[in-house]
Amino acid sequence: MNELDAIDRAILSIVQRDGRISNARLAERVSLSETPCARRLKRLEAEGYITGYRAELSHRALGLGVTAFVHVRFAVHDRALSERFEREVQAIDRIVSCHNISGSADYLLEVVATDLDDYGMFTRDVLRALPGVSSIESMLSLREVKRDTGAPLL
Repeated sequence: MNELDAIDRAILSIVQRDGRISNARLAERVSLSETPCARRLKRLEAEGYITGYRAELSHRALGLGVTAFVHVRFAVHDRALSERFEREVQAIDRIVSCHNISGSADYLLEVVATDLDDYGMFTRDVLRALPGVSSIESMLSLREVKRDTGAPLL
């Protein structure tokens, strides 16, 4: 990957907050003409700095009133089992993020559900049935204080 200059960083900062911005408006905001701005944006995409564009949806508007953070522990630490677990997690929409972590748990999941009953059934029927899972510990979010899906441009 190339070194990012101030204009590249400005482009990344703007498009991660507004992926629908027009090239003309983006070029104006970073003080470039449209053609060089479009070239830079394409290069940033080609080099993997920008991996996609999407809409950010409201969990509340979609009726997803419960967010749980789940520590998942394995009794047996086997590479094939972990890989199978990770493949299955990829296919479950209610698991909105999954991290392999250090510490007392093996994975940290962020799970959404409509309500506590729905989350309880999901835990019983889906989470506990995932390959390798020996125990889970749920922490329910009482209130989201901050959600920023952007990356800091240090």
